[in-house]
Amino acid sequence: MGYGILQVQGTKLQPIGLGVIKLDKLEDHAMRLKRIFDRTVGIIDEFKPDELAIEAPFFGKNVQSMLKLGRAQGVAIAAALSRSIPITEYSPKKIKMSITGNGNASKEQVAAMLAQILGLKNDHTYLDATDAMGAALCHYYQNKNVSGAKKSYSGWKAFLADNPGKQK
Repeated sequence: MGYGILQVQGTKLQPIGLGVIKLDKLEDHAMRLKRIFDRTVGIIDEFKPDELAIEAPFFGKNVQSMLKLGRAQGVAIAAALSRSIPITEYSPKKIKMSITGNGNASKEQVAAMLAQILGLKNDHTYLDATDAMGAALCHYYQNKNVSGAKKSYSGWKAFLADNPGKQK
């Protein structure tokens, strides 16, 4: 799972954190979820972000993979909410469109554009990290251009109030 921290001061953008939470050595899915939660809380405590932008779950062909991804995203959201950080979700197409101008862009195209925009190293080793930075930059663009269009939550109560079907 990738993460990207983007510092915004006025119109100046500075990437201050970028990486991948390694999960491949953990066999048990529950332990992977715990690692995601613990590392996400650790990243939040280290960088103290004001907001979290995350890629929204998307429908895939493999139902088991989709369920695991949804759980992982939920755990990352729970970690942010445990620190009272507002959450905003963006579809993969929205992120790609806002970074490259093409909603069907490849991960490599997103990474290349981020290298140009933010001066990131164009290293295809960590495409999950550049995807995460893409979500952060998309969030910046959305809030810069459209006031009041974001969807954020200050805690579980606010999230559940706006998503009544998610309580089950």
